[in-house]
Amino acid sequence: MNPRLRPIHIVPMVHQGQPALMLRDPLRLTDHVMVVPQQLGPVLAMLDGTRNLDELRASLMVRAGMRATNGELQQIVDQLDRALLLHSQRFLDACDTALTEYHRAPYREPSSAGSSYPSDPADLAVMLDEYLDDITDVTPFAGRGLVSPHIDFERGGQVYAEIWQKMAEAARKAEIAVVFGTDHNGGQGMLTLTRQNYATPYGILPTATGVVDAMADAIGPELAFEEELHHIGEHSIELAAVWLHHVRDRQPIELVPILTGSFHHFINTPFEPSTDPTISAALQALERTLDGRKALIVAAGDLAHVGPAFGDEVPVDFAGRARLAADDNALMATICAGDAEAFYRKLEAEHDRRNVCGLAPVYLTLRLLGDTSGECAGYDRCPADQNGASWVSICGVALK
Repeated sequence: MNPRLRPIHIVPMVHQGQPALMLRDPLRLTDHVMVVPQQLGPVLAMLDGTRNLDELRASLMVRAGMRATNGELQQIVDQLDRALLLHSQRFLDACDTALTEYHRAPYREPSSAGSSYPSDPADLAVMLDEYLDDITDVTPFAGRGLVSPHIDFERGGQVYAEIWQKMAEAARKAEIAVVFGTDHNGGQGMLTLTRQNYATPYGILPTATGVVDAMADAIGPELAFEEELHHIGEHSIELAAVWLHHVRDRQPIELVPILTGSFHHFINTPFEPSTDPTISAALQALERTLDGRKALIVAAGDLAHVGPAFGDEVPVDFAGRARLAADDNALMATICAGDAEAFYRKLEAEHDRRNVCGLAPVYLTLRLLGDTSGECAGYDRCPADQNGASWVSICGVALK
């Protein structure tokens, strides 16, 4: 067997006074967290499925000057496997079990309730109303779509309140809502559907299975549901759904929850999302099934992620934050112009160096809306570390 590490979260830390790495499953198949000494970093880097234990031991010696026996390496591999951090049969069996339980449940549990926001509906209403009460002089916007953050409410509450208060009347009049949400663990260009209902602390938002089925038929069921497991723990759609449910005075609405994978493969190749057959087929199916219905289209995506917390070598100082705001304003101008291709090409031109995780949701929302324009309703830069060296920028945009 050639052991292969899954895509996981690796966080540097100090454990018992020594540099260490915390390894965590981003799909939340297990609550187990594994902590390993930092010097085992080269071992993790070489667990790419191309080496057996003999080859791994030799590579570690040549490339990292690290001596290890096959027994020691096997022990590490076994620990990783028990923690479901390897792409192995144990991991695949856990995926099957989790997906079966997800399908059997009457609805998708709100995974962030009780941590990112209150699970009690009364407490949640108080929290969101406090954010809304701080917003004054908001003119209702008779729009068909919006860009909403998906950062936690504690940091992004004001921007959430600005955009959702502006779009509250449109949300109440809508018959169905399509939410494109960033899949932080999604494959390249993946559009991931689910037939499962979404729930908030206020109740159930039933999934429009007819729309989902039409999209699945258009792009192929295998592709449409290949990463459905990601819906269980991904927060992007959930946080938008909570605000949608709240501004509708807790009245349910049919939902089309769509997780969107990374567009980096477009940025790094000659291919473009505008000519991708899967994206075009999915959007055409959506247009057909939504025709004649009052639909609200939501992009649940943040803007830039910059600084050491996101892999940048240089901290973001005062001048860096000013440049960030200027770049964001230029990007938001393309959204307000309703120009999906200009939005994409601006990020393509800078090779998405600012890690805009809302790229796919915003692009798809603009494509689906077609002839549209909008206006900004909130912008902020939120700290992403304790040193003020890393930042996440967010915005709200109302779209006609």
